[in-house]
Amino acid sequence: MSWLAILAIAVISDALRIFIDNYASDYYFKEKGAVSQKIASGLILPIIGIIVLIVNGFNPSAVDPIAIILLLLSGLLGSLAGIPYYRALELDDSTNIGLFFQFSPILYLLLNWLFFGQSFSIMQLIGSIVILGAPLMVVLTAKKRSRKIRIMAATYAFISILLYVASGVLFVQTNTAELGLFNEISLALIARGLSDLIIIGSRKHWRRRLAKVVKSSRRKVLIPIGASLLMRIIQEFSYRIGLIIAPTVAIASAASDSVEPIIIFFMGLLLTLIWPKFGREKLQKKVILVHFIATILVVIGIVLMQL
Repeated sequence: MSWLAILAIAVISDALRIFIDNYASDYYFKEKGAVSQKIASGLILPIIGIIVLIVNGFNPSAVDPIAIILLLLSGLLGSLAGIPYYRALELDDSTNIGLFFQFSPILYLLLNWLFFGQSFSIMQLIGSIVILGAPLMVVLTAKKRSRKIRIMAATYAFISILLYVASGVLFVQTNTAELGLFNEISLALIARGLSDLIIIGSRKHWRRRLAKVVKSSRRKVLIPIGASLLMRIIQEFSYRIGLIIAPTVAIASAASDSVEPIIIFFMGLLLTLIWPKFGREKLQKKVILVHFIATILVVIGIVLMQL
């Protein structure tokens, strides 16, 4: 299987995850306490991670403890990112949140510059400005009564992606041959799962909210929760593998980052037409036009950043 096919799997699974999470948040959690479903990942991810480590014969004594600590910290940041992520989904549509999450190339650029001294080019700066135009367009074209809510959603999405990017930067900087890719991913997943279990599970109102939704839905909510978790695992492994076997990391990042907003845009339209309860996107001409232009801006900006 080619690296493009593997990255395509990562992009599609990540887009589906966003729609599944949005559906569960709106339909089952009624835009309240959707983050409580992360308790499920807290139970499953550590088990998967431990199984992978055992199969690979992982020996922690043979690895630099600093590398292990940084990978665990990467997982912790990924867990914390889920809290504002679910809050953003409670406030806005999947396609909007997908656009807000395209801040990631800019934040990768800034964090690598601030903490690791990596320089950036004029084209990367221009690309960043073009990308910023997409979420601004989505916010400014909203009706006044909904603009405040959309700004709040954008703020939560920005905080979430900042934490995800910080997690990703730590992961990339910790990448060593002695650990192995699957072991690195597994350690990060274990940390993320345990953090989900501790942070979310320790809050009584979140535990009660999840129990109430599971009971009221006759456990039907477990289907989207399980599907979302499955998409997350597929995305994590396929994306990392794609980065490794691609000609360069830059080419892989450009391919995935530029295609994802397009996939999210058209998937939102298609799902809304076929299954309105799941897609739940607004199909007014103005909304479609704004999203289409914003998506094009994101793609152009990401391509410019790779020149």
